[in-house]
Amino acid sequence: MALGDLMASRLVAHAPSSSASPPLPAPSSSATLRRGDAGLPAANGPAEQPREEGPGAAAAEEEGTAAAVVACLPQVVVLREQRHEGFDEAAAAAAAPSTSGPVSKWRPKDRMKTGCVALVLCLNISVDPPDVIKISPCARMECWIDPFSMAPPKALETIGKTLHSQYDRWQPKARYKLQLDPTVEEVKKLCNTCRKYARSERVLFHYNGHGVPKPTANGEIWVFNKSYTQYIPLPITDLDSWLKTPSIYVFDCSAAGMIVKAFLERLDWSSSSSASSSKDCILLAACEAHQTLPQSAEYPADVFTACLTTPIKMALHWFCKRSLFRGSLDHSLIDQIPGRQNDRKTLLGELNWIFTAITDTIAWNVLPHDLFQRLFRQDLLVASLFRNFLLAERIMRSANCSPITYPLLPPTHQHHMWDAWDMSAEICLSKLPQLIADPNAEFQPSPFFTEQLTAFEVWLDHGSEDKKPPEQLPIVLQVLLSQSHRFRALVLLGRFLDMGPWAVDLALSVGIFPYVLKLLQTSAMELRQILVFIWTKILSLDKSCQVDLVKDGGHAYFIRFLDSLDAYPEQRAMAAFVLAVIVDGHRGGQEACINAGLIDVCLRHLQPENPHDAQTEPLLLQWLCLCLGKFWEDFPEAQLLGLQSNAPEIVACLLSEPQPEVRASAVFALGNLLDIGSPSQNGGDDDSDDDEKVRAEINVVRSLLQVSSDGSPLVRAEVSVALTRFALGHNKQLKIVAAEYWRPQTNSLLKSLPSLANINNPSNAYTPSNFLQGSSGLSSHIGPVLRVGSDNSATGRDGRISTSSPIATNSIMHGSPQSDDSSQHSDSGILLRENASNGGTSYTRSRPIIDSGIYTQFISTMCSVAKDPYPRIASIGRRALSLVGVEQVVMRNTRFGSGGAHPGETSAPPSLNIGMARSSSWFDMNSGNFSMSFRTPPVSPPQHDYLTGLRRVCSMEFRPHLLNSPDGLADPLLSSAATPSTSELNILPQSTIYSWSCGHFSRPLLTGSDDNGEVSARREERERTALDCIAKCQRSSACKMTSQIASWDTKFELGTKSALLLPFSPIVVAADENEQIRVWNYDDALPVNTFENHKLSERGLSKLLLINELDESLLLVGSSDGNVRIWRNYTQKGGQKLVTAFSSVQGNRAAGRSVVIDWQQQSGYLYSSGDMSSILVWDLDKEQLLSTIQSSADSGISALSASQVRCGQFAAGFLDASVRIFDVRTPDRLVYTAKPHAPRTEKVVGIGFQPGFDPYKIVSASQAGDIQFLDVRRAAEPYLTIEAHRGSLTALAVHRHAPVIASGSAKQMIKVFSLEGEQLTLIRYQPSFMGQRIGSVNCLSFHPYKSLLSAGAGDNALVSIYAEDNYQVK
Repeated sequence: MALGDLMASRLVAHAPSSSASPPLPAPSSSATLRRGDAGLPAANGPAEQPREEGPGAAAAEEEGTAAAVVACLPQVVVLREQRHEGFDEAAAAAAAPSTSGPVSKWRPKDRMKTGCVALVLCLNISVDPPDVIKISPCARMECWIDPFSMAPPKALETIGKTLHSQYDRWQPKARYKLQLDPTVEEVKKLCNTCRKYARSERVLFHYNGHGVPKPTANGEIWVFNKSYTQYIPLPITDLDSWLKTPSIYVFDCSAAGMIVKAFLERLDWSSSSSASSSKDCILLAACEAHQTLPQSAEYPADVFTACLTTPIKMALHWFCKRSLFRGSLDHSLIDQIPGRQNDRKTLLGELNWIFTAITDTIAWNVLPHDLFQRLFRQDLLVASLFRNFLLAERIMRSANCSPITYPLLPPTHQHHMWDAWDMSAEICLSKLPQLIADPNAEFQPSPFFTEQLTAFEVWLDHGSEDKKPPEQLPIVLQVLLSQSHRFRALVLLGRFLDMGPWAVDLALSVGIFPYVLKLLQTSAMELRQILVFIWTKILSLDKSCQVDLVKDGGHAYFIRFLDSLDAYPEQRAMAAFVLAVIVDGHRGGQEACINAGLIDVCLRHLQPENPHDAQTEPLLLQWLCLCLGKFWEDFPEAQLLGLQSNAPEIVACLLSEPQPEVRASAVFALGNLLDIGSPSQNGGDDDSDDDEKVRAEINVVRSLLQVSSDGSPLVRAEVSVALTRFALGHNKQLKIVAAEYWRPQTNSLLKSLPSLANINNPSNAYTPSNFLQGSSGLSSHIGPVLRVGSDNSATGRDGRISTSSPIATNSIMHGSPQSDDSSQHSDSGILLRENASNGGTSYTRSRPIIDSGIYTQFISTMCSVAKDPYPRIASIGRRALSLVGVEQVVMRNTRFGSGGAHPGETSAPPSLNIGMARSSSWFDMNSGNFSMSFRTPPVSPPQHDYLTGLRRVCSMEFRPHLLNSPDGLADPLLSSAATPSTSELNILPQSTIYSWSCGHFSRPLLTGSDDNGEVSARREERERTALDCIAKCQRSSACKMTSQIASWDTKFELGTKSALLLPFSPIVVAADENEQIRVWNYDDALPVNTFENHKLSERGLSKLLLINELDESLLLVGSSDGNVRIWRNYTQKGGQKLVTAFSSVQGNRAAGRSVVIDWQQQSGYLYSSGDMSSILVWDLDKEQLLSTIQSSADSGISALSASQVRCGQFAAGFLDASVRIFDVRTPDRLVYTAKPHAPRTEKVVGIGFQPGFDPYKIVSASQAGDIQFLDVRRAAEPYLTIEAHRGSLTALAVHRHAPVIASGSAKQMIKVFSLEGEQLTLIRYQPSFMGQRIGSVNCLSFHPYKSLLSAGAGDNALVSIYAEDNYQVK
């Protein structure tokens, strides 16, 4: 199978689907649901259309209704993407590639080389040592040479040269020193010479003691005197002191374990004394202390050395004598095996290759990780010796001799992989006679590697992290060396790496890295896609590989791949990810990529070839932006090149993409185009700023400000981080504009400001909310009172606050956010310069600030960001404001006249109580995270003739603040420094989108999620339950809610504002005006959970809604100011987690504090409005504002209800008692309008589509107490009116499926009606002991699928649940 078919098909099949709304229904689909789409009357349009008659129509109606029941269960699931699991710093850090810790253990700490080899042979040929009694025939061969076949001196010399050549094959670059039958002095000189040459490299000391006595119990080996008449002991301690460390010793003699024992004792003594305890000594010994070397003639005398230096020859000789070839094969043919050991296409080379793969595999599967890295990956010669040692252990144990090592290795001689070696050896020996007889015979490769790859593939089909790792992994590594097997090996390796970071770590620990790095130099087209995939997996775990890639020029490989159009977009996104990691914080990588033209490649692929074409794969767009952002990050040359390449305009086009990840990545890229500046650039009076660059940055910021109210916190967080960078880079200019912005102009204007003394007066009409709404008050975007700190202190010498200090309302100044002429102000430019005198600040017009209006808009926007409903974003906003000297004073929502704050809220610090006793009770002077010793007094609400009050407040005495005093202003953020200081740079908020996005590639990409089956099964079960309940509801002719099955005292201080029943568990969720949320099990009468919606001071609840009710439901909490927060795990005690939060009215203060919302699961749309002229439609799948619909009414909206049948259709009730129906699918949006409550003009309290699947009938209830039933196909007049309550109707609930509605009043009364207007139930307050206790009804809510009604009371905070008489508790 081709790579594109194998890898790309998996990628396409399992790639994360792009977020998209459900398609709008085709006109021909579902006759019942869509019937009459074309004939839906426009505003006050034609009357009722004729209906079909007869039995056929009835049958069709019944069949259509059955289909509609199934269709009414929405299939749309929103807010279940990875980003909703969290994207804060902790989540991002966990997802990002690491540069340290456990993931980097695969990389050898210190690469080492054996630089010198000392060969010491003590053979004394023809003279046997006195302590050895030899058998006959006896093993005689030394280095495969019979020493008695020539004169002893000649034999000794030949053996020495042969041993040299055998070692040279394993380490040809080392320097070799040979000593034959040496004396102690010669050994000492040899050791010193080797250490001097090797320096810090390893020295190998090979000792053959076959011609001298066994080592002594004290750890002494034997050499000779000069005349060869005596054996002279050489203490191992002396040898160690000459060779020093690092070193490796090979002792080929009987009782070699004695030497190892002495060495270990010396090492123990060294580590316990003051001597160096970090000795790097490795020992290989031929046998244990009590053993003698094998003397059988079937072995060479130096069988241990033969295994270490000529393993293939030794292994074949040994195997041949134990196989079926024992009598039929001439052993001399083994020495004639054709080929070279380093040529894998020859028999000898293939055997060596297989042997290396098998011994590596045994070691990797048996040895501890660290030991394997040290012995098999650190030093080439050491690795070769230890591979060959595994063979020595196998062969010598068959002769009852046990080679030993230090460090100690576990036994490997019976590992089952030796069976695979025996099979390969047998295949080789069977071919040998034919290959020798016919040198031109075609070489047939061994099936070993093919079979091992098959075994690895079987493991991939059934293995997992919890199972034993695949033992074939080292073999896969070796297979990469073969061109014939490489492609298959890479594909299987890619599948393995995709199993998770643990698999990547295993592959790296086995040594995969240098192989795949080398493969980047190949030009093989078929390997490109799989290599990109493998490198994606590697870099998703370990970022440190970026240095190796740049060093080897690997970045060019990925840039070429990114620029190719023949690869799938998902695979090119991987290349963009690799390049992003390469340039992430690595100046060498950034410089290499700038030379390779990375910017041009990325920008080219960010633009569709045809402007009318849809944009490409979201994942590719996302990573192109992230790659550019990382490329520009802290790299001024690249930033300048990006600005010159028109990058801001290209990237800004992506700010409206449907995927939040793409939008956030685009913001990240734009934010990194902003230079945060440096003291050298911004310091002093240097006015030589590059105006063109500043102008380009201003354009970038203008684009960012447009998405500051995006529906996704992922996007808004990146916007706030980017704007904070702007605040740091333009710190000086922003401080000037901020100070000038809030400075009063003339004393005559100050007369418009009232005294703070009147704020606490109960008769005063000003509340914290309307205090902020006045046209000449503080900006609606700013909300809480602001403190502005300029670059110099505004405090006079006597510590008094000067009335000329920059404290004033914003709209007094031209160019304020709410001023009509802000655009003229933006274009005119402000000429400002600071002059410090007498501790105050004065301004003269000197040099222009480029487009100062953008600075004004920036400050206004950041004040909104500082109140963002998502806590992390609000924190960043406060930090940005502090950078420019604007500090928020959080306003507490206190009941005026009560004299105190709500529980848990603080009042002003004692230092501010003097002269401010009345006004400080609802101001908390502790601003965010910045603790200050004093605060500037708040600005009074604008009224007339209150100048004396303002002057009194402004003349309050404060201690003069000293920047460095313990009690003074020590925060560097508000100091007089005009340039970014080190501390400012340190607290600069960090973007999380890049690190968080990296987590995508560390998760499996080729396989689906394991829990999909469980999710589907749970969904199907809930659908069956829902359909059963719907059928019961529809069969119920009269739902008399007469039985109160539960009554719950929520203990809310302000009564219950909203309540809802969960569909598949006996749980009710309630909330009060303070946005306290409580969850209760009404079957068990037990509390489940309690939590606060937020900790801000401005509180007020609009509505509770359920999202994804057929799946793992989410709780949407709508605040009365339009902020929406969505929670998951809200039924777990203390386990609630914020999924997303945003302002559904985009911070529009015109909406007031009476925002109304409703949710439509079928479409994934959230509708929001209030006391404003428009309705905002949000697509929660895209987390994006879909549409803004003008209500075309003179009054605000008081009620909203989304259709559960038609996607995009909703009804709105207005403050002037009118009713309208809108449809986002139609061009005009408005499809119906009526005034059913006329001549009454009280507001519409509740509105809803009637139960069932008829999309044409609605119910509207006004505060006057009348309930109107409308059919939009008829005229605007209602066809049924119910006078439910007299002037006190407070709540309306319409059941989704059962033919009932309910209304509640402030007069402690609930009524349940049928759709024909019949009153089914009356629930009223009964003061008797056994009577039902209800209060003034604040809210009513039906169960989605059952005949249950919950009612929340406003005065006694009770939540009551009513059911039919036959209700049974399960």
